[in-house]
Amino acid sequence: MGCHVSGAGGIWNAFENAEKCKAKSFALFLRNQRQWVAKPLDNATIKKWHEASQNFPVHLILPHGSYIMNLGSPVPEILKKSRDMLLEELQRCEKLGIPHYNFHPGSTVGKISREECCRCIAESINLAHDQTKDVICVLENMSCQGFTIGGDLHELRLIIEHVKDRSRVGVCLDTCHAHAAGYDLSTEDGLNKFLDDFGKIIGWQFLRGIHMNDSKGESGDHKDRHENIGRGKIGIAGFQRIMNCEHFNDVPLILETPWTSNEGYGKEISKLEGLIKK
Repeated sequence: MGCHVSGAGGIWNAFENAEKCKAKSFALFLRNQRQWVAKPLDNATIKKWHEASQNFPVHLILPHGSYIMNLGSPVPEILKKSRDMLLEELQRCEKLGIPHYNFHPGSTVGKISREECCRCIAESINLAHDQTKDVICVLENMSCQGFTIGGDLHELRLIIEHVKDRSRVGVCLDTCHAHAAGYDLSTEDGLNKFLDDFGKIIGWQFLRGIHMNDSKGESGDHKDRHENIGRGKIGIAGFQRIMNCEHFNDVPLILETPWTSNEGYGKEISKLEGLIKK
C-alpha cells in the first residue's frame, strides 16, 4: 500500500513523505505537471535521489505523467509537445533508476476516430522507446468521460498491439475509473467481471500497478471523481475484496484520494491494510 506523495523542495523528499505515511509504494510528479517546459535534472538532484532511494524497492515507485499531455492529439502542435514531454520524462526515469512511468493515454478531443487515436498513442510510445533504453510506459484505464481513451479495455489492448516492444508497456488500473466506466466494484460480481475482462482482453502480464480510489459517483456515470476510501460508492466491502485479490500482489497500490496531508493518507493506508485477511 502507498499513496501519491509530494516532491516539493526536491523530488528526493518523496521518500521522507512516503515514510511519514508508512507507505510501502508511492507515486509522484517528477516535474511541474501543469507546464510543458521543466528544468532539467541536475547532478545534485540525481545524487540526492539515489541516496534517498537505496533501501526502497524501485518497482514500487510509479511516477505519474502530466495531465496536459495528449499522446493521441489530432492537433500537430499539441502532439509534438506531448511526445517531447514523454521522451523527456522517460529520460528522467532512466537517470533516476525508475523502471515505470504511468500516464493517461490521451483523447480524440472529438476530432478523430478512437481507433486512429489509439494508433497515434502507440506511435508516440514507439518514438519514445526508440530514444530510450528500458523504462516501461504504463497506460491508465479511464472512466469513459468525454473523448478520453482507455475507459474501454479494448482501447488499451489496441494501443498495446501497436507498440513494437511490448516488454516496455504495461497497465495501471484505477478503481474509481473502472467503477465509473461501468464495472460495479461495490459488488463481488462487478469485481469478478472486471478481473475476468482484464485477464481476457489485456492479460495479467501487463499489470504494473493499481490506483486505489473510491468513487463519488455511481457505477457507469463516466465521471472521474475520486472519493476517500469507504465514503464513496465502491465502499469498504468493495475494497476488502480488492485488497484480497491475488492478482494484486507485489504491485504498487497507490491512493489518489482527496487527502492533502501525510496523516490523512497514513490513516487510509492503515484502513486498507486492515482489510487483508490473515
